[in-house]
Amino acid sequence: MLGTLAKKIFGSANDRRLKGYRPKVAAINALEPEMLKLSDDELAGRTQMFRDALAQGAALDDLLVPAFATVREAARRVLGQRHFDVQLIGGMVLHEGAIAEMRTGEGKTLVATLACYLNALPGKGVHVVTVNDYLARRDAEWMGQVYKFLGLSFGIIVHGIDDNERRAGYAADITYGTNNEFGFDYLRDNMKYELGQMVQRGHNFAIVDEVDSILVDEARTPLIISGPSDDKSDLYNAVDVIIPRLTREDYDLDEKQRSVNLTEVGNEHMEELLRDVGVLTEGSLYEAANVTLVHHVNQALRAHKLFQLDKDYIVRNGELVIIDEFTGRMMPGRRYSEGLHQALEAKEHVQVQPENVTLASITFQNYFRLYKKLAGMTGTASTEANEFAEIYKLDVVEIPTNRPVQRKDEDDEVYRTHEEKLRAIVREIEAAGEKMQPMLVGTTSIEKSEQLGEFLLKQGYRLLDVTEPQALQKLYAAARAGKPSKFFTVLNARFHEQEAYIVAEAGVPGAITVATNMAGRGTDIQLGGNVEMRVLQECASIPEGPEREAKEAEIRAEVEAFREQAKAAGGLYIVGTERHESRRIDNQLRGRAGRQGDPGRSKFFLSLKDDLMRIFGSDRMEGMLVKLGLQEDEAIVHPWINKALEKAQQKVEARNFDMRKNILKYDNVMNDQRKVVFEQRREMMAQDSLEEMIDDMRHGVVEDLVTKYVPRDAYPEAWDIEGLTKGIDSALNLVLPLADWAKEEGITDDEMHERLTKLADESYVARVEKNTPDLMRYFEKQVVLQVLDHLWREHLVTLDHLRQVIGWRGLAQRDPLNEYKSEAFELFDELITHLREVTTAQLTHLEVAFEPSANAGPPMQVAMDGSPESAFVGQGALPEARDYGSQNFPPLTAQDNGGVATLSRDADDPSTWGKVGRNEPCPCGSGKKFKHCHGQIA
Repeated sequence: MLGTLAKKIFGSANDRRLKGYRPKVAAINALEPEMLKLSDDELAGRTQMFRDALAQGAALDDLLVPAFATVREAARRVLGQRHFDVQLIGGMVLHEGAIAEMRTGEGKTLVATLACYLNALPGKGVHVVTVNDYLARRDAEWMGQVYKFLGLSFGIIVHGIDDNERRAGYAADITYGTNNEFGFDYLRDNMKYELGQMVQRGHNFAIVDEVDSILVDEARTPLIISGPSDDKSDLYNAVDVIIPRLTREDYDLDEKQRSVNLTEVGNEHMEELLRDVGVLTEGSLYEAANVTLVHHVNQALRAHKLFQLDKDYIVRNGELVIIDEFTGRMMPGRRYSEGLHQALEAKEHVQVQPENVTLASITFQNYFRLYKKLAGMTGTASTEANEFAEIYKLDVVEIPTNRPVQRKDEDDEVYRTHEEKLRAIVREIEAAGEKMQPMLVGTTSIEKSEQLGEFLLKQGYRLLDVTEPQALQKLYAAARAGKPSKFFTVLNARFHEQEAYIVAEAGVPGAITVATNMAGRGTDIQLGGNVEMRVLQECASIPEGPEREAKEAEIRAEVEAFREQAKAAGGLYIVGTERHESRRIDNQLRGRAGRQGDPGRSKFFLSLKDDLMRIFGSDRMEGMLVKLGLQEDEAIVHPWINKALEKAQQKVEARNFDMRKNILKYDNVMNDQRKVVFEQRREMMAQDSLEEMIDDMRHGVVEDLVTKYVPRDAYPEAWDIEGLTKGIDSALNLVLPLADWAKEEGITDDEMHERLTKLADESYVARVEKNTPDLMRYFEKQVVLQVLDHLWREHLVTLDHLRQVIGWRGLAQRDPLNEYKSEAFELFDELITHLREVTTAQLTHLEVAFEPSANAGPPMQVAMDGSPESAFVGQGALPEARDYGSQNFPPLTAQDNGGVATLSRDADDPSTWGKVGRNEPCPCGSGKKFKHCHGQIA
């Protein structure tokens, strides 16, 4: 009560914040006459003026007003678009590192230019993050005209470009790209072996478009770079055959928690079935030896009982492709982890691809928190404001619309059955069609959109094939005639390529568009249709000249006539066929109507059989409605129903937030370690020599060995001389008379430690001189980086397995998160120890041999003792004797000849020579030393 009263007197926190921006808006407007007088060159020259001011100590905030005024005038001249006052406010919100919530059609793409320009002035780079490649290209090429006019460069990062193109894209002042590409480039950069190979140049400022979709919806799925493991397709197929033979009593299914588990009876039945097909050969299912089989059974059960074709995934060209549950988009290249994707492939009888092993991973939450400043734009963020504040420290600011919203949001209609609901929707489509009112019908999945499409076909409607060149002309012809065409289009992941055209023409009078979730479609639905899209399609074959100009004028006139016709019919009518788990997705659908003050209308049609109603609604509701005398095809409409549904959605949102927060807590543990590893890698790559680090590692190995085999203050008789001898031989490549040393009078453990350290150092110095210092410095860096990467990958797998089972600690009244932190720290400590051991062993077994070649300079050969087949596992304590020289790490050099790696040098191409020692024969083949030939200092 008091809060409501205070809001009326003082305004909300959002209102007060907006009020604070008004003086700056007035100041920008006051500069407009001055900007209008400037020539194009003078306007573009202001960029250098701002950069000079920054160099002299000015702050970005001091330049905000003149910089925004400059961008507004540049956009007016280049694009013919002048920023509204509310768009200026949106730009200020972005510059402050907050989320600007702006309704659909308010021009978020143009708003971003303001904050991008201002924050690009220091030259540290600005990233604009979009949800797909199409939007990245479109926005960059569209807004890039403004940046180019003002003397700034822009780049585009999309799928399929090479490292050189990526490096150029990131070097630009402003870089557009997708969230996936930015995240994967970060991971790939931290797997490179030279700083010059990296493509990103830091994380200064990012503006995330559709910020709720990227930072909330996709935050549950980490980005993973993986490599293939052993092929287990036969096992997946064998287990898959069994699942359909289970009965309902064999498993517990909880749709609310999205979990499924075998019951006690189910376990017995499963063991019996597995024995029948010869998969379970001995013991029970839950014995330690069969733990892998249990994992396969659980994933196959999940694949069959929790995941549905055309809802969670589709099969396309013999490949199983995941469907984004929030946008309805296909996600090619993305795969479910932990064998679930393989279980789904076995279920759908497509080729089972090998499971992958994680090489590097990061969540979007932790990737975007790398940026020094982060901002976002979306039409719907206020419902997730708490999450943005808690996870990302981002405030949500609701920006008022440029013109008052005219859309009418009506109460939901609730029917008893799905068929009744569909009949009601068709009646609504017919009524709107009579008025020639354009309609957008939103569904929650591909399956639902196709069910509705089939129902419309039965009612006499015709599906418009948008891939036909003249398809949309049929729609325009019906609009010209003012008669219902009974054509409808379907927009879902199956028609991904045509989505921009389908959405663009959804505002044509009489158009009926059935679509899955509209999040991040990126194309406005304009009443009357989209002029630019029509010109692009219909004038493509007409050359520049009077004929093309006449055609364009004709299209513009017709679109304007269609617009008035659609407005007269009541504007775009949004029909929701089901409530989504998240209110935000429903609001996104509603927000498609009523852009820029246009009229519009929205209504949701529900049934008691809908997922949300069935899982989260009251079981007694249907019985109550029958008792109240609800007849067939009769709906219940009441504001209380809307409130009850909203509460159910809030509960689901809260649960999903808790899930994401829990994932983040565990990922933060890995993230702290990831930061350390990636930072160390960068430091090592930046250094010319790692000599000091290598010495420290070697000394650490000697200390570990002495500590293990020579007890402190013990008599020599108690020392394990045999174990120490083997350990020194294996780890340091030294054969020493340790047994004789132990017999010396008065020898102590400290003296043993000093002798071993001295001899290890002398032996390594001799090896360096023998192999030439320059070469050894190069190989030291390569060995350290490759060993670190190998151990880090093993560490990721171990942490992944630990995370899957750590929850059981809760049964022992121990906090799983604290247990995970503790064990993860111990595992990381082991990783550092192993890094020290293996690096030292590799380097003490390294031999470089020079062999003359007939047509080239002397190639270098790096000999690694032992077989290239043996692989290091990276687990456990230091063994008594480990052949460190025979580990199968990634190749150090260009070619591998059965255990001897060769660096091939082309005598005529100095770029292939690598680092050449000063006293080494020159690779050009002259016979002189390098320092007297190509290495001569002028």
